[in-house]
Amino acid sequence: MTETDRETRTVRLSHRVAALLHALDIADPPTGDMEVRSPITGEVLIGLRPDTPAEIDTAIAEAAGAFVSWRTVPAPQRAAVIRELGILLRRHQDELAELVTLEVGKIPAEARGEVQEMIDICEFAVGLSRQLYGKTMASERPGHRLMETWHPLGVTGVISAFNFPVAVWSWNTAVALVCGDTVVWKPSDRTPLTALACHTLLRRAARAAGADQRVHQLVLGAGAAGARLADDERVALVSATGSVAMGRQVGPRVAARFGRCLLELGGNNGAVVTPSADLDLAVRAIVFAAVGTAGQRCTSLRRIIVHSRIADELMDRLVRAYRQLRVGNPLEDGVQVGPLHGPEAWDRMNDALDRARRDGGQVLCGGEEVTVEGAGPAARYATPAIVRMPAQTEIVREETFAPILYALTYDDFDTALALHNGVPQGLSSAIFTTDQREAERFLAADGSDCGIANVNIGTSGAEIGGAFGGEKHTGGGRESGSDAWKAYMRRATNTINYSSDLPLAQGIRFD
Repeated sequence: MTETDRETRTVRLSHRVAALLHALDIADPPTGDMEVRSPITGEVLIGLRPDTPAEIDTAIAEAAGAFVSWRTVPAPQRAAVIRELGILLRRHQDELAELVTLEVGKIPAEARGEVQEMIDICEFAVGLSRQLYGKTMASERPGHRLMETWHPLGVTGVISAFNFPVAVWSWNTAVALVCGDTVVWKPSDRTPLTALACHTLLRRAARAAGADQRVHQLVLGAGAAGARLADDERVALVSATGSVAMGRQVGPRVAARFGRCLLELGGNNGAVVTPSADLDLAVRAIVFAAVGTAGQRCTSLRRIIVHSRIADELMDRLVRAYRQLRVGNPLEDGVQVGPLHGPEAWDRMNDALDRARRDGGQVLCGGEEVTVEGAGPAARYATPAIVRMPAQTEIVREETFAPILYALTYDDFDTALALHNGVPQGLSSAIFTTDQREAERFLAADGSDCGIANVNIGTSGAEIGGAFGGEKHTGGGRESGSDAWKAYMRRATNTINYSSDLPLAQGIRFD
C-alpha cells in the first residue's frame, strides 16, 4: 500500500467518525491534544480536550446538586428518562455500534450486540422502577410494625474500561438513575467518542422526559480523573471496571473516606470439559468464549481443564477450528477476530507465550502476528493461540488480556475443581457435561468459586437479567440485573409503634 493509499484510508476513517458524530448530534466535540486512535489502523481519529480539575469538580458539584431534587422524584417518573434513552438507542443502534467498532476494534456483530445490551438494560430498569421493594418483618412487640425501606444513595461515579465502552456504563447508569442517584462517568481515555455519544443521547432523553439534565455528567481524561472520583466525599458510590491493579488503587481510596465501592476487575475464566461432554457443542462454545473480542473480555475463556481421556480429541478439534478463523480488519466481511488494543497488548501476549514455553507449555497453534493492509505501527493483529500446559504455572494463574487459551488435563473430578478454583480471580466459569451429578456439583457450594457458573455454555455472553460480577480478586461487586440495584441505594430499618404502650425490645423493662 502506498503512502497516498494510507492517507486516503485515514481520511475515510476520520470522515466516517465525523459523520457518525454528526448523526448522533455531536456537532462540536471539545477538541484538544488527547489522541483517540483506532486499533484497526492505529491512526488518530480525532483529538479531544481532557477536562481540567476545576471542570471535574464542577461536574461532581452539578451531580450532587441535582441529586437533592432527583431523589424525591417518584421512581416510575425517573424511569421515563431511561425509557426515552432506550428509544434513542434503537434509533441510533447502527451509528453507535459502528463507533464502537472504530474505537475498540470489535467486529460489527459484537459491537451491535453491545448496543443491544444497552437497550435490554433500559427495558429492565424501566420495569425495576416499580419493583424497588422493601420487606415487612414480624415485630416481637405488640402494636408495632417492623419494615425496611430503600432510598437513593447519592452521586454514583462510574469508571469504565475500553473493551465494553458503552454496555457497562449502561448497566450502572440505567439502574442508578432509576434508583434516584445521579451519575458522573469517567470512561476509558481510549474510548471517549462512544462516551460523548452516550452522554449526548442521555441528555436528549432527559430533555424529552422533562427531567433535569444535570443528573448525568461526563468527565474526560486519564487516571487523574478517576482518582478524583475515588477521593471526593460527594461521590457516594464508585463503580469501577478494569484491572486488578486499578482496583487495588481505587478500593482503598474510596474505603479511606468510608464511601462505597463496586469493583468488577480481572477474570481468569476456566471451563471443565468432562468425558460425557457433547464435544460439538463444547468446541463452538469454547472458540467463541476464547477468541471473541480478540480475547479482550473480562469474561474471555482463558483456561480449559479437560479429562485426559478426551484431551487429544478435543485439542485436535479446537486446533482445526482455530485455523479456520479469519483475523483482520473488522470492517471487512467475514472477519471473526479483530485487532488487539495496541502494541502493548501484543507485547503482553508475546511475553505470556514465552513464559508458557519456559514452563514446558506446547503452543499448538496461533501466536503469530498478522499483517493487515492499511494497519500502521500502532495497530496489532494476532492469531489466537492454544497452549497445552503440563501444570497450572504462574503464567496460567495470571490474566493476560489477549487471545491465549491454556489447556490442562485431569483424571478425577476433585482435581478438576481444584485446578479450576486455583487462581486468584473468580469471575466466570463453565462446565461441559451431560452428567447431572457433575453439573450439580459444579454449581454447589464446594464447586465453582466464581460469581458466574454455567453449564454447557461458555464463560462470556452474560444476560442483563442476572447480576454480573465475581469473587476473590475480581472484586465482589454486582452490576446489572437481579437485586444488583441494592448497591445503588441505602437501606433504612423502620419501626412503627401504632399502640398506646411503649414495650421495649427483648422484653426489657425501664419503669
